[in-house]
Amino acid sequence: MDEIHQRLAELLYEKNGHLTIDEARTWVELLWEDFEATYAKAGHEYQGKKLTEQIVLRWIENYGPRLHDFVATNPKYKEMFDKKRPLN
Repeated sequence: MDEIHQRLAELLYEKNGHLTIDEARTWVELLWEDFEATYAKAGHEYQGKKLTEQIVLRWIENYGPRLHDFVATNPKYKEMFDKKRPLN
């Protein structure tokens, strides 16, 4: 799965010049976990990583160029990304 996450992170990184590759990787992991958790909470049977990969890929295609804007308006995510940045 690490290869899948890395490939998706690289795609997101290419689509959004505001993100570092590490931030893109974090986004991919967050989107992946969010989809799987939401899908399970809705009572759906696990369909495997292929379905999750397709959904995350679709989100990257549709929202990837603007994901950095989402962080700016959502304190929970902003805090998460601020913790990952090195202190200068």
